[in-house]
Amino acid sequence: MKRWQKYIWVVLFLAACKKPFNLPAQLSDNSKFLVIEGVISSNDSTFIRLSRTKKVDTLKTIIPESGAHVSVESDANGSYALTELKTGTYAVGPLNLDASRKYRLRVKTADGKEYASDFVAVKNAPPIDTIGFTAKAAGVQIYVNAHDDANATRYYRWDYTEDWQFHTKYRSAYKTNGIDSIKPRRLDQQVYDCFGHDESNNVTIASTAKLSKDLVYQAPITVVPANSEKIETKYCISVKQYALTADAYNFWENLQKNTEKLGSIFDVLPSETESNFHCISNPAELVVGYLSVGNVAFKRVFITPSQLLASYSPQYPCYCEIDTAFFSPGPTQKSALILVPDNSPYIPLIALYPVPDVLGVPYAFTYSTILCVDCTIRGTKRQPPFWK
Repeated sequence: MKRWQKYIWVVLFLAACKKPFNLPAQLSDNSKFLVIEGVISSNDSTFIRLSRTKKVDTLKTIIPESGAHVSVESDANGSYALTELKTGTYAVGPLNLDASRKYRLRVKTADGKEYASDFVAVKNAPPIDTIGFTAKAAGVQIYVNAHDDANATRYYRWDYTEDWQFHTKYRSAYKTNGIDSIKPRRLDQQVYDCFGHDESNNVTIASTAKLSKDLVYQAPITVVPANSEKIETKYCISVKQYALTADAYNFWENLQKNTEKLGSIFDVLPSETESNFHCISNPAELVVGYLSVGNVAFKRVFITPSQLLASYSPQYPCYCEIDTAFFSPGPTQKSALILVPDNSPYIPLIALYPVPDVLGVPYAFTYSTILCVDCTIRGTKRQPPFWK
């Protein structure tokens, strides 16, 4: 969703060999235009995300639009209401759409403004043939293969989610209350192994319109760097494939150029991207987004270190080292290091001498920082339901 926020307020200062880009008058104030993102799906749940545009110099990256009434309408006067699952995200289950009808999205925001898309024909995506990858020195290049024997798709878009299992630099065998005890860590208290999750926010598209066959071969999806902890234990990518109309493809291609291929005097100039959404309350108001309708193709693959290069090594998000502290139990418990549970910057690792459960006997232990020991800082212990 971040890709949308970059679209409206891009201002470039280019060299004289490029024509200057003048910001449209409607974009020159502090207006927060509605951003509508999502696909009406027949065979999968429909998720529609509403947010507001922002200036690039503000800190908050996403401004979700809550409290709206969102519905899918057919040209045969059918209507399906969506429910707000979380702030700014609205959903409904599979709709089993009639391929002979057209559908649109209608939105009424909390301030009473109404928005609607054009009626859009159903265009179903062909299956994803394979998700493949190539292990290169710089990282893992992941790609998609697909085709349509009927030569009817021609325009493709993909998005994806990533899930991965990772671990911290050091394993903690002990847990402290920060006051007077350090006890062995129970299995349910382990913070060594966790799972991470991320979603794509780049525009990934391909066209076979100029090819004799509707065949997509090794379309690049993403690259996982060789030093990423995503691939240190097990990595999973789940890809969704959408079929686009020519107009929808032009929208996404233009958005891609405006948000991802700017930065030098040789790049394309920013341009306004045509939407099929309109503000009914104020036709002059800009709306950002483009609606597509149809079945979604889905495929998921797992990648393990045994399939990659032996030279791959994860780079942890901070410098990690081990130090030693001394703990003296008894009436005047003292430690060379103050350890505060949950929000402590330091966590004990192992006991050195003797065993901590011998009452009244001083002992030493190793410790390290929380970022190097507690995986829940960057992930969750909850395993994804599809994990294997």
